Amino acid sequence: MNPLETEADSPYEALETRSTRWLLEAMNREDRTVPLAVGRCLPAIERLTEAVIERFASGGRLFYIGSGTSGRLGIVDASECPPTFGVPPGRVVGLIAGGDAAIRQAQEGAEDCAEQGWRDLLAYQPTAADSVVGLSASGRTPYVLGAVQAARAAGLLTGCVVCNVGSAIAAAVEYPVEVVVGPEFLTGSTRLKAGTAQKLILNMLTTTLMIRTGCVAGNRMVDMQLTNRKLEERGTRYVAEATGLPMEQARQLLLTHGSVRRAVAAWRAAQDGQ
Repeated sequence: MNPLETEADSPYEALETRSTRWLLEAMNREDRTVPLAVGRCLPAIERLTEAVIERFASGGRLFYIGSGTSGRLGIVDASECPPTFGVPPGRVVGLIAGGDAAIRQAQEGAEDCAEQGWRDLLAYQPTAADSVVGLSASGRTPYVLGAVQAARAAGLLTGCVVCNVGSAIAAAVEYPVEVVVGPEFLTGSTRLKAGTAQKLILNMLTTTLMIRTGCVAGNRMVDMQLTNRKLEERGTRYVAEATGLPMEQARQLLLTHGSVRRAVAAWRAAQDGQ
């Protein structure tokens, strides 16, 4: 039986005999192939993104579901949407086989239960307005496969990001993205190129989703949460640029209204009222 491409032998041999510089250069050489692989998938990424946008704009949620590295990447992407774009935490949700414990410590056996993924989704009371994107380097993880099959049967929009062609998960969903990055530098270690490819695609999906649904103005994150000094300073700069106010006045306006968007809107309303 031929292995999946993600399990194929690395073209690099005798790694334990190599110098640090050799190892770093070889990994960097492999990593440079990943954006090219993602680029070849742009039509599929576009189809998935447009479908998610339509449901999200109507109030639906986006769920990522995966195991291991793939599951952690979904959680990272979902957790960054509220502070970056100001959306409520429940609008983009990442689920991982093994639950929250698996975020920090591998729960490898958890991915083998084909029923548990849908059970985990059911805790969120999913509806046909929601979208589920399965994340799996192999494209055959039972936890993910069972979840997307049940989600599609329940009328949810289903997509996936996998790193092999012709996988069971890709066949089970409406909007598959198959990003083939080839054998890993370290044979079978899909946290490397496969993980990088998935991260790039999730960046593209949610950033485009948030832009298209009104969470960005120009190229600015105008709804970002002001949760630390760095973000307050960034927001102050955005307000000052938009209004022409001195930095301290811009900062006070920002803190009064809680977001760049509301601060600028309040200033413009005041100007119109003069």
